[in-house]
Parts: sequence; structure tokens; C-alpha cells
Amino acid sequence: MKLLSGLTLLALSPALHAWTPGNEAPPMPLDSFVLPDGLEITPWAASPQLFNPTNIDIDHRGRIWVAEGVNYRGRKDRVAAGDRIVILEDSDGDGKADVSSVFWQDPELLSPLGIAVFDNVVVVSQPPHLLKLTDVNRDSKFDPASGDTREELITGFNGRNHDHSLHSLTAGPDGKWYFNQGNTGGIFSDRSGNRFPIGSTYYRSGGGEWPFDTRKASGETSSDGFVYVGGFTVRMNPDGTRAEIVGHGYRNSYEQTINSLGFVYQNDNDDPPACRTSHVIEHGNAGFFSRDGTRTWQADQRPGQDTPVAHWRQEDPGTMPAGDVYGGGSPTGIAFYENGALDAKFNGTLLSCEAARNVIFGYQPALDGAGFKMDRHDFLTTNPEKQFDGADFTGGAKKHGGLDPKDKARFNFRPADVCVGPDGAIYVADWTDPRVGGHDTQDDAASGIIYRIAPKGFKSVVPKIDPATLEGAVLALKSPAVNVRSLGYQKLKSMGPAAFDSVARVMTDSNPFVAARGIWLLPHLGEKGREKLDAMLAHRGASARLTALRAIRRTDGQIDPLPHAKKLSTDPAPEVRAEAALAMRYRGFAEAKEVLLNVAARYDGKDRAYLESLGLGAGKNTEALWQAALETLKPGPPAAWPDSFARLTWRLMPEAALPALKERASAAGLSDDARHLAVDAIAFIKTPTAAAALMDLAAEGSPVRDKALWWLTNRMEGEWASFKLKPEMEKRGLIEKPVELVEMIVPGKPASMKFTVADVMALKGDAARGKQMGARCIMCHQIDQAGPDYGPALKGFGSRQSPDVVARAIVDPSFDISHGFEGTAIQLKDGRWIDGRIIADGDPVVIRSTGGVTQKVPRKLIAGRKDMDRSLMLGADQLGLTAQDVADIVEWMKGY
Repeated sequence: MKLLSGLTLLALSPALHAWTPGNEAPPMPLDSFVLPDGLEITPWAASPQLFNPTNIDIDHRGRIWVAEGVNYRGRKDRVAAGDRIVILEDSDGDGKADVSSVFWQDPELLSPLGIAVFDNVVVVSQPPHLLKLTDVNRDSKFDPASGDTREELITGFNGRNHDHSLHSLTAGPDGKWYFNQGNTGGIFSDRSGNRFPIGSTYYRSGGGEWPFDTRKASGETSSDGFVYVGGFTVRMNPDGTRAEIVGHGYRNSYEQTINSLGFVYQNDNDDPPACRTSHVIEHGNAGFFSRDGTRTWQADQRPGQDTPVAHWRQEDPGTMPAGDVYGGGSPTGIAFYENGALDAKFNGTLLSCEAARNVIFGYQPALDGAGFKMDRHDFLTTNPEKQFDGADFTGGAKKHGGLDPKDKARFNFRPADVCVGPDGAIYVADWTDPRVGGHDTQDDAASGIIYRIAPKGFKSVVPKIDPATLEGAVLALKSPAVNVRSLGYQKLKSMGPAAFDSVARVMTDSNPFVAARGIWLLPHLGEKGREKLDAMLAHRGASARLTALRAIRRTDGQIDPLPHAKKLSTDPAPEVRAEAALAMRYRGFAEAKEVLLNVAARYDGKDRAYLESLGLGAGKNTEALWQAALETLKPGPPAAWPDSFARLTWRLMPEAALPALKERASAAGLSDDARHLAVDAIAFIKTPTAAAALMDLAAEGSPVRDKALWWLTNRMEGEWASFKLKPEMEKRGLIEKPVELVEMIVPGKPASMKFTVADVMALKGDAARGKQMGARCIMCHQIDQAGPDYGPALKGFGSRQSPDVVARAIVDPSFDISHGFEGTAIQLKDGRWIDGRIIADGDPVVIRSTGGVTQKVPRKLIAGRKDMDRSLMLGADQLGLTAQDVADIVEWMKGY
């Protein structure tokens, strides 16, 4: 790696915009960027050609389409006219956009977070709708008066003008469309009539518009017979039919990418510091919420669990591996580079934007059993030190800390999206702001920049693709640009057998990703296609066999995958066997038994992705599978079970296993870990008999008493509330005496402040003293593992935000309240109040207040509740801090 040299400014051309922006952000010095040797970064477009880019796509002509979010959150700069979809074009081939035109501007557009372009079809993610716009006359302007059409392809999504809402759509190699929704949730139906009610405890939080009561939808069963919660990814046909939930249980995944082998990747936002970049197992649950969506991860965090494990429920059966959990941040766009202008060593690189850290992470996902190793590196960054430098830039030429304004600008790099163009270069959309997060954008200019990353001296050449022809369709299929490839797929599929020879030639490409694109088409290319498909199913390469099975599964039933899954259920490659298991999800056990048993018999006891795939593939047949596995695998007496069978039982959660699990939990010869695994397995079997088993294990003298008691208390108030366990637990002496409720009132915001943020910023801070003074924050925040899990985590906050933002969070915490940390005031019937954060909204209501005081409030004692209009966090005045104290804390937090 090395720094680029020199400062390059982009000559801007006039562009149409409907309001006059404020102060302009300073130009980005290109020598701030660190990227791989041999590559260079150049500005391709910048304001006023575009403003506040939330998402981009690149069409087959090389034009970049931009969804703008000038009206993001509280901003109302152009509400009357609405936000825009803008098209940028480099018409003269000099490597810089010289044409900026507006495709659509409308009051309906309010910070849309997704744009996808397929020839003259444009898909815009604008809650509550996923909109399909067709530019009928192909004039690159959406105008219904001229015959262009607007279609609400799918509707029912919460979160208009909320960044936990409807995100971008991308095409898969299977011809399907994929999109995701954050944890504002939704209640929607596809065009086949399948209904998906998906909610959670996250409701009416963080602003925006919430037309659907997704909190009530929590735990409802969808048309496919399964329950989905939180944020989710959808796969469907381009006409909106046959929707499936690919993954769920997210907090706020911004985008997904699907490579040509059919693997789905995403990133997801944290609550405390636990952002992740992950491979999504089909139908997998990421674990941010409980299985029914009614409980937060904090409500179910077990003693001794660290935040990443608890946050993504990594010790719960039924959750998928979290992948790379890297701490605090704000992940945004994601892309998978397969082919193009870069050196072949970059093929297979996953690119994940991390706006809070001024970086695009790079990964080369490596198969590890049925899952992946996700080793992270910085592909592109302006912050190689991984900390804020102390600069303070709020939109003008202000200078603070003795740094040159050009240097300060490098911390404004906020990558919102990354795409690969049809010319093979990588394009990055930069939101450009001193602040990251949904609460306080500070760039008055609403600036935006598009950067290009390519080999040094690169000359952009966009192939002339006519997707209506065979030759053009093949070129499109081989394109580096993912949605361009979809044009080729659809055309070649429509041609049927006539396209076979051309597709077969694509499959001989030396690049395995390009070659794999042809496999997906084989089921649709007549007899020769089917013969070739059979050959791929027996290919010596595991990736070819895997892709061929996936291609069959995406034919919407035209080819039955069952006979092929039976053959591949004994495949030597674990990822192929896992796919065979997933193919059984919607089948009866009589059909699925052979496949599932074959896959179960080859579980090594260690591969979590493999085990989760098996459990998801078993679907509603987990009980039957366990019974059959017990008979077939003959694991022996419960205390002698091998780890593989113990973990299989844990994942399948069968009621029939309760006697055996109870025996293992009490077995003196087993390790604590083995006994505890058995207790955990019992706790996830939702039956009264499981509750009775835990009560027995909670008796005096039991080696797992403490763990069983913890689970009983948790389940009695949560998933097992309907079992009415309290009388029996009281009879057995398993319930502690009720603790007297304590009134907890958060002080109101002072009528006037003793000092301002400007006063703080005028002072020089002392980091050593700041660490000492920061100890006062332990009332609300964790510091070095000490303190309550109450307010947002402090670690990393000061390195991701500018000092004035940190200072304001201390001086006036009500100015900017983090998602998920909004307060609720509960009024008791005796007139007392409890202010705090709702952790579990059942009976009792679990509320956590200042100092981490957690109370369980029976609903019968509650007279009412209301949302608080101020932060739960104590500010500088309440903590007795002076302006100098705050300046010292800010200085300390820069490196914390």
C-alpha cells in the first residue's frame, strides 16, 4: 500500500438543482487515500452534479444512476420538489462525468435508499413501496404524461425517511431480484399472494413514518409457514411473484450482494459495537431479536456472554454464524468484484463500505466447511490510523487543532455505496460529511462525490451492449457490472435452446465466476442444456456441482431438485451437502428423510454453518429428523453421545430428546460445557414439558442449578409466558421474593447551559485527565468492560466522530439520541414514575434506568407510559462537569 500523491480537483459542469446549497465542503485531497499498489483513485463526478448520494447503480451504457437524500431526516431543503434520481455520464470518455440529468424528481421521493437499473426499467426503494419505473420512450426522463409507467411492485414497508428501512435491490445470477429491509419491518404480500408480516420490538423509533404496526406483527407466521423478525432480505422473480425470505433477524443491513456462485453477503449495523460482515445462509436468522421478535438481545444476554456473542445470539440454536464482527461503525453499500479492469488477484474480493471509519473493507471469503473465513483488510481508506485526528470541520473553512483544512477533509470521506462498472473499474459514492449517522448531518452543501478506482493510466472503455441481441446478451452476461449481467441472463433464458452454444462458450471462461454464470442458464436451454446440467452435477469441481444444484432450485419447480439432492447429500464437499439439506426445507419428511439423514450423518460436530443449514433445511421436520437420526446413527446412552450428536440435538430442539437432555445435564462424568449445552437445548424447546425439566434441574444439589434457574426466570417472562409457570415455581421455591420497585426519574434538560460546545472547543484538552473525568460517564456507559449496558458504547465513538460532535453529546445528550436508546416513562398506578429503556416489552415489562438499574414491572401495576422527549443519558450539568472537564474527556475519547 502507499499514498497517492498530488491534489486533483474536479472541474464541475453546471447541473440542474432545485435549491441553493449552503457552504461547500472542502475538496478531498487525493493523497489522503490509501489503496492497493498499482491502483489509482480519481474523482469522476461531484456536486453540483449530484447531492447526498444514498445509493448508486451503473447501467450497461456506463452511466451512473444516483439516488439522492438531500431531505434526509430533519432536513427540509427541497421537500416541496422532492428528492431526485440523477443520471451521470462521461460522454467524451475523459474519465470524468460531464453530463448530469434528472431522471425523476418528485415529492414522493424522500431520501430513497435504493436504485437499480435494468435497461429502461428503474427500481427505486422508497418506503412504503418498492417502485418499478419504466422509461417507455427511453428518453432518460420519467414522465407519465409521455407514457412512462409507475408500478408499486411490492408495498408494505415501514420507515419512510428512516435509514432502517427499505434498501437497494440487486440481481442475482439466478435471474431473481434481491432486496432488503431494515428493522423498521414491514407487512407485505408478493404478487403470488404470499403474505409476510415481519416485525419486532423496534417500533416508532428514530423518526420517519411507520404506517404499519409491525410490533403487533411480531411472531406472526408468514404464508410459507415460518416466522421472520427484524430486518430481512427478500428474493423474488422480477415480476414480484414467488417471494422468499433469504435471511432475517437483522438490525439494519444496508445492502446485499450475490456472487456468481450464488453466495449472499451483507453487512449489518451495530447497537453497541458489534457491526458485522457476513455470509447469509439461506433463510438464516442473524439473531438481533428473539425468535418471535418480542425481546431484544439485551433482555436475553446470558451471564458471561460478551457483546458480539450476545448481540448476534451466537450461542443460540437457530442463528447463523455472524462472520466478521468488527466493532462500532456504520456499514453501508457492499459489492463483490469478480472480473474487470483490476488485476486477477482482486477477483473474488468482497467490498464493504464502512462510513463511520472512512474505509471500504476488503475480504477474500475463503470456504471453511459450509461457511466462510472472513479476513478483513482496508481496501480503500482516508483514515489508515483508524482514529479521528482531532480536526473539527463543520462545513466551512474553520480551523482547529493546527491542522491544514485539506487534511481535515479526509475525515469527511463517508462511502455510501460501491459498485463495479461495465468498464471494469470500481466506483464509490461518497456522502461527504463531518458526521456519520442518521441524526445530525453537518454538511450544509449536501455534497456528494463519485470516485473511480482503476489501474494507473486506466482508459475507460464501456462495451457497446445491445441486450436485445444474442451477441449483446453474451457481452452483458460476462459484464463486471452485476445488474448488467441480469440483462444478459434474461435475454439468453428467453432464447432457450438457440442460446446453448453461446452459453456453453461462456462456461469455458478461465475466470470461474464468469464461467459459473452460464450454469444458471442451463435448465432453460432445452435438451442440450439439461445434459450439460447433469454433467455439471457430476463435475469434479465442488463449486460447479453446488452452482448446478442451486440453478435447479431456482427453476420455480420446473425441475425437481429431490433426486439431485439425494445424490449430492453424500458429496465429499460440505458446502454441497449443506445445499442439499436446504433444498428440503418445504418438503414432508417422507421425501426429505434420506437427504437429511445423509447430511446429518456427515456432520463433524464443529461446522456451525453446516449444522445451521441442516436445521434450516429440516424446516418443520426437526422432531422427525432427530428421531430418525437417533435410530440410524445409534449415538449410545445420552451421557456417552459424541459431540456431533449432542450439537445436532441442540440445533434440532426436539421435545422427544428432553429425557436424554435432562440426563446429560445431570451426568457427573460430563464437562460443564457439555452439561450446559444440554440445559441450553432444553431452554429452546417451547413446551411445558421442557419447563418441567428445567424446574427439576433447578433443584437444590443440581450441578446445573444456577443455569437452569437463569433460564427459567428468562423464559417465564419471555417465550414461555403462556405456560403460566409462576405458581409451580413458587411451590418449588424457585422464585425470589419480588423486589420493591424504585422510582427512577431522569433529570430534565436544564433551561440554560452553563457553557456551550463552542466554549469547550476553544479549550485545549488533556487526555490523561479526561480519562479520569470520563469515569463519571460510567453511570450510563461501559468503559473498559466496567459499568452498565445502558447507554451507547463509548469505545470508538470519539475516533469516529469529530470533537465537536463528541462535546455536544456530553453537553447536550438530548440533541442527538441514538437509535434504540430512546427513553420511555412508565407511570405506576401509585403515582411513581420509572424512566428508562425498555429491554423486554412483555409481562413484566423490563426497563433499565440510569446506573444500569433493571426492574421488572408487572403490567397490572402500570397506569400508563409515554415516549420521553429527552435523552436518558446524563449531561455535563447533571454530572457536574466544567467546560474544561468536557474538553479533557473529548481529548481522551479521540484515542479510546
